[in-house]
Amino acid sequence: MTQRRRLPVLAIDIGGTKMAAGVVDPGGRLSGSARVATPSGADAESLWRTLVGLVRAVVDGDEQLGGVGIGCGGPMAWPVGEVSPLNIAGWRGFPLRARLAKAFPGLPVRLHNDAVCMAVGEHWRGAGRGARNVLGMVVSTGVGGGLVLGGRLVDGATGNAGHVGHVVVEPDGPECACGGRGCLEAVASGPRLVAWAREQGWHSVTGDSARELTADAARGHPVASRALTRAGTALGVAIASAANLCDLEVVAIGGGLAQAGPLLFDPLEAARRRHARLDFAGDLRVVPASLGQDAGLVGAAALVLSGSRYWSADKAPTER
Repeated sequence: MTQRRRLPVLAIDIGGTKMAAGVVDPGGRLSGSARVATPSGADAESLWRTLVGLVRAVVDGDEQLGGVGIGCGGPMAWPVGEVSPLNIAGWRGFPLRARLAKAFPGLPVRLHNDAVCMAVGEHWRGAGRGARNVLGMVVSTGVGGGLVLGGRLVDGATGNAGHVGHVVVEPDGPECACGGRGCLEAVASGPRLVAWAREQGWHSVTGDSARELTADAARGHPVASRALTRAGTALGVAIASAANLCDLEVVAIGGGLAQAGPLLFDPLEAARRRHARLDFAGDLRVVPASLGQDAGLVGAAALVLSGSRYWSADKAPTER
């Protein structure tokens, strides 16, 4: 295994709109990456063939690899790696980890939630580097996250630890797709934010709604500005709860909505300071993720390259 850690790793990042793959060296540098659109309405085998074609585009048949790391949208059965992504209807209980293990015999193949991989990437080589207690968040179509405590990824009983999108920020708030009410995702995700703004009288012109909403907020549109303030406040409340519970050092926020800058981060910081009043929570840094679209690939590779720091699923329960 020591020798394998000196070899590059094939990293894969699978979401509802795109699939990405690349080769990551042991230092965390990404090379030879490629992206394709996730086929809409495709069946399971068509999706698999698309992924195989993508992998062939970035991996030379003679290239020596140390393993395969994958981030994929959930839900999934973890760590067995049977995936049922909400935004990829063709995969329901698809044995993604097993299929990749068959394609790369003899190599470690490790799969986790895509938001967890983003968090791992930011802790390993991004905005959380050097800190031991980090929450990574993705605020986009949904709100996901991953949690590193004491320098190690926390998986939880089913691999879902760090699922900050379902922290309740408005107990009597809007219904969430999970069946609850007032979850962070129901308030601050891109589609929910746009829906709220439309209810308040905002109209999209181009159809690129979340991006357009942010641009209108930057121009001072009153409804768009209130929408970003609402999202930032909800994020701040959730982060305050997480900070009080987990004694965090850094929260790194990625995803499309994080590009809003101060329009999002100013109300976020105000709400966080209002609700996280204990002394130990005062030094928390909330920052934009620094690896951009590469965070998921870098984090997926780290599942293999960093040993037990980010992957403990192959150990016996008494060893974890």
